[in-house]
Amino acid sequence: MALAFETTYGTPPASGFTKMPFASTSLGAEQPLLNSELLGYGRDPLAPIKDAVTADGDVVVPLDAEAFGFWLKAAFGAPTTTGAEAPYTHEFQSGSWTLPSMSIETGMPEVPRYAMYSGCVLDQITWQMQRSGLLTATARLVAQGETVGTTTSAGTPAALELKRFGHFNGAITRNGTALGNVVSAEITYANNLDRIETIRSDGRIDGADPSIAALTGRIEVRFADQTLVTQAINGEACEMEFAYVLPSGESLTFTVHAVYLPRPRIEISGPQGVQATFDWQAARDSTVGRMCTATLVNDVETY
Repeated sequence: MALAFETTYGTPPASGFTKMPFASTSLGAEQPLLNSELLGYGRDPLAPIKDAVTADGDVVVPLDAEAFGFWLKAAFGAPTTTGAEAPYTHEFQSGSWTLPSMSIETGMPEVPRYAMYSGCVLDQITWQMQRSGLLTATARLVAQGETVGTTTSAGTPAALELKRFGHFNGAITRNGTALGNVVSAEITYANNLDRIETIRSDGRIDGADPSIAALTGRIEVRFADQTLVTQAINGEACEMEFAYVLPSGESLTFTVHAVYLPRPRIEISGPQGVQATFDWQAARDSTVGRMCTATLVNDVETY
């Protein structure tokens, strides 16, 4: 898989592609057929008619120190980068009015089949925090169209060093204090794209505009104190930080500035410990002026 950001929506750049690590992808284009409704030609139906083209899908990617910055840029827009030399600090902020579009090529050299998906805009990105297992995120994309060829259009993509985060490197803090008794957590950021479905001869969309963003998730805790329940009852907001730090110094910090918690049902289901699930949602923080901030520290100079 090779990825590059576009200057013009729907037009793949001639160069500048980067090789992307991924676990799986369902990115593709489909064009359904419409059954003929006409009568008078016997019981056998007439030929079907082609419908509009739909190009979208999911890409499962690892949370790593370098390549994940491309997906953060797709979700939030270009970052603010500081640092005269490595390590560099890239700060991505929510609330951007415009989102960059990407061209993504998936290649199967043995066939050969190289599919270029142009006009890819990130609709949603989600990942989970837990005690063990492989740490991956799922990026949902809306594309304009697919072009299939027998040779690559991405040239020789630049390779990044894979420095992958693991669940062991993760931590959660609430208002600057470590949040204990957490069993699992889930974070979902959605741009809620609105497809511009105009009339075109090729059946493709004209673009995908972001609407009101949404940042939601779920946190499951071992019920040991009333801190989170009290916050939910009072209707107060807190700042939550989901962070990963590698021993070599690279880090990913996802800060949600205003988290609101619903009042959960506390169930005693048996002799085991009691757990509570909070389906939280975030909003714009009036002090900071945005909903969330993602900070990535690595050796990449720019995105």
